[in-house]
Amino acid sequence: MTDIPAAPVAGRSLWADAWARLKANRAAMVSGVYLILVTLVCVAGPQFTPHEFTTIYQDYNRVPPSFTPYPKPEMIDLAVKDAVRRARVELASWEEKDGKIFITVTSAKPIDERMTRYIDRSSVFEGTQIAEKSSDGLRLTVSTDIEKMYFFFGTDNSGRDLLTRTLIAGRVSLAIGLLAGLVAVFIGVLYGASAGLIGGKTDEAMMRIVDILYSLPFIFFVIMLVVFFGRNFVFMFLAVGAVLWLDMARIVRGQALSIRRQEYVQAAEALGVGQAGILIRHVVPNLLGPVVIYMTLLVPQVIILESFLSFLGLGVQEPMASWGVLISQGAKNIPGANWLLAFPSFFLTTTLFALNFIGDGLRDALDPKDR
Repeated sequence: MTDIPAAPVAGRSLWADAWARLKANRAAMVSGVYLILVTLVCVAGPQFTPHEFTTIYQDYNRVPPSFTPYPKPEMIDLAVKDAVRRARVELASWEEKDGKIFITVTSAKPIDERMTRYIDRSSVFEGTQIAEKSSDGLRLTVSTDIEKMYFFFGTDNSGRDLLTRTLIAGRVSLAIGLLAGLVAVFIGVLYGASAGLIGGKTDEAMMRIVDILYSLPFIFFVIMLVVFFGRNFVFMFLAVGAVLWLDMARIVRGQALSIRRQEYVQAAEALGVGQAGILIRHVVPNLLGPVVIYMTLLVPQVIILESFLSFLGLGVQEPMASWGVLISQGAKNIPGANWLLAFPSFFLTTTLFALNFIGDGLRDALDPKDR
């Protein structure tokens, strides 16, 4: 009876082994799920919130967060008086009956029926109609409905919904972080890999250029770009990404110097493969591990830089917002409206923690010494 040879055991690739170890890292996996949820909420959330991020509600300036609808009972009296004052008539009385508000006004001159528009302009009332009018036109009673609104995160100084603005700001901050990170990675990988692969005097000259750019103060560089190109969203991620590629270039250059001495690179050179082919087919693919790790650590750095620039007034401008802009505005209102700082700070802080945990998890998972 002949022995049946055992089936060969299939080995695991580096990426399969890295994925298995990454799944075993609970902090990294939880952070990844949280980051996906935050991204989905920021991208799709504003479509489902009851307010536009630019809509101003004059009667709801700096109202605190609440799960019950506005207006509160004590706010109706103030809203009635403000609406009547804008209509330039005298308030005789008002009462609430069957879910409607009945307002009686008087004037020394005949009252124009179009005064109902002043009541509808209020953020508290809607559907104002004339209920009763005196024969001489000096006394008028109107009925109006209360427009109920929800502000789960409260409102800012201008009366804009903070929930919608926080989600829109998340879009901007995450987009700037991702796009600037991609710009930095793209420039840094090509530049650093080319310098490390070519070597010699070309490598020295390219690295001296990097050293010169390192010597330029970042804020000075950004201010120059603002002067020449103005302030806009595209400028933000290009300006930040065009500076942060320097670290990536140095990291990639060091890895490329090591890879160029490997046998498969020497074999490719012996077969007549050009430097561009070696760079694209051999050097860059073998740099993906360090690049992916640095990318996850670069995105939070970009978000912090954008928040810092926006805090100084050099970043995103109104009516758009970023988490840095909202934090800057909230810091000025800590004593009387601390929710303006609390919500954007929570989103920014937790996102940065999640990105750092993912970066640490990828570093451990892709480290060949830990296989």
